[in-house]
Amino acid sequence: MLGGAGAGLALAAGLPGLAGTADAAELPLLGTYDVVVIGSGAAGMTAALTAAKQGLSCVVVEKAATFGGSAARSGAGIWIPNNPVILAAGVPDTPAKAATYLAAVVGPEVPADRQRAFLDHGPAMLSFVMANSPLRFRWMEGYSDYYPQLPGGLPNGRSIEPDQLDGNILGAELARLNPSYMTVPSGMVVFSTDYKWLTLAAVSAKGAAVATQCLARGTRAALLGQKPLTMGQSLAAGLRAGLLAAQVPVWLNTPLSDLYMENGAAAGAVVAKNGTPGLIRARQGVIVGSGGFEHNAAMREQYQQQPIGTQWTVGAKENTGDGIRAGRRAGAALDLMDDAWWGPTIPLPDQPYFCLAERTLPGGLLVNAAGARFVNEAAPYSDVVHTMYERNATAPHIPAWLIVDQNYRNRYLFKDVLPTFAFPDSWYDSGAAHKAWTLDALAGRIGVPAAALRATVNRFNGLARSGTDSDFDRGASVYDHYYTDPAILPNSCLAPLALAPYYAFKIVPGDLGTKGGLLTDARARVLRPDGSVIPGLYAAGNASAAVMGHSYAGAGSTIGPAMTFGYIAARDLAEG
Repeated sequence: MLGGAGAGLALAAGLPGLAGTADAAELPLLGTYDVVVIGSGAAGMTAALTAAKQGLSCVVVEKAATFGGSAARSGAGIWIPNNPVILAAGVPDTPAKAATYLAAVVGPEVPADRQRAFLDHGPAMLSFVMANSPLRFRWMEGYSDYYPQLPGGLPNGRSIEPDQLDGNILGAELARLNPSYMTVPSGMVVFSTDYKWLTLAAVSAKGAAVATQCLARGTRAALLGQKPLTMGQSLAAGLRAGLLAAQVPVWLNTPLSDLYMENGAAAGAVVAKNGTPGLIRARQGVIVGSGGFEHNAAMREQYQQQPIGTQWTVGAKENTGDGIRAGRRAGAALDLMDDAWWGPTIPLPDQPYFCLAERTLPGGLLVNAAGARFVNEAAPYSDVVHTMYERNATAPHIPAWLIVDQNYRNRYLFKDVLPTFAFPDSWYDSGAAHKAWTLDALAGRIGVPAAALRATVNRFNGLARSGTDSDFDRGASVYDHYYTDPAILPNSCLAPLALAPYYAFKIVPGDLGTKGGLLTDARARVLRPDGSVIPGLYAAGNASAAVMGHSYAGAGSTIGPAMTFGYIAARDLAEG
């Protein structure tokens, strides 16, 4: 019998006639494997590749009609200290530095042995992936750790990203790759580290040179008949290519209905393959890599602070917490369910836009409903949203507003709108953007006190001219200067707002995905509330509670641990 599921299994599997008496063992058997992996994101595909190379038979089941999950949509930064790519590039990292830094970032709430497991296995995971897939990686030079001032922090960064990959290696399977969150400009090949310079292409010689390089890469790929992939597209395609070579099947359109439990141990998965319910048995165990619950309104309402919803996330739309809920029914403990990989986001009418450079560039500031600044706008994006929620408890800070002037618009790319170009009418019609010829008129449009907004901008302008933000220390950290304009002196983060018209953009607490889920140990085994292990059940990625706790060590703190704990889980099963 499927312990702990009952009617829930029957309903989820589309078998209402069996409600209350469902026996998963009586469902059609879809196959028996050593390992069943739930989800084809970075965690799931890394786990499956590792399992296969350890000699285990494996299947990946994916809810979506595409593979890659949120990883495929992302910029695919990967934060793994002491990895072979950064060491080869001469990055002065050491295990001691990394351990000191991670401990300082996440604090004591994440067990030391779990932190150590990530740091110890991350480099080996990356070497394994490069040895067993076409993936290669580049150091994201200059992309600082998010808290470089902490002990062990590296101002020049530890993050890497996938190198360019030719999508032709996937053949027909390329058509099933989950699309990117943001479309790369036609004819260009763009890496994550290029974006900071493309933003400045109109005002920076280096920005213009990087744009030329991106176009040259695209031209060369076209001449060679390639289908160039970078960022999350490269990562997901490379992992999928590894699975193809290892002959690991990936079943798309196959959502998880529930875990199959025998004598308290995970022994398979109940799924609906192309709409038909069935059972996949697992001889060794199940690895849950099904992503977070960012698109599950009820779960967000239950676990997270208000205001919250599903419309502000850029995570894969299929991420509705299926694996987390199944694990909970199997007796798992949950942790960090109140948190997410937050970032200030503009709720544009077509899809939310996760702000990186736009809120950091000089000539912009964030204000609350009272028209006052409340945060270092250039701080790590998760910190900005944490501050929004904390302060919103006592005074309205959600939505906040990003205020910029025409000088800012004349200089910088904004999302994909070129400098000086008009924003789409739909942005204004939706209320995501506002424009006015005076600050007072702009204040009226966004409902903040005009005198307060004027006073805030005047004070900010004085700080910008001095180069020192004595209110919120914007520019005090090396990290603050990554998405800024080096031509602006004395502080590349700060420039006054003086040229009409003025613009305001609505800022809400968006996210890259949730970061709470099944509680796991240093071996990626899922734990019960009493700390005991659920035999055969593992979790990695956003289906598990993040090793980063409530913080964020650097670019790629989602994907780096996801891949690493997927690798750890599969190796633990193989060593069984």
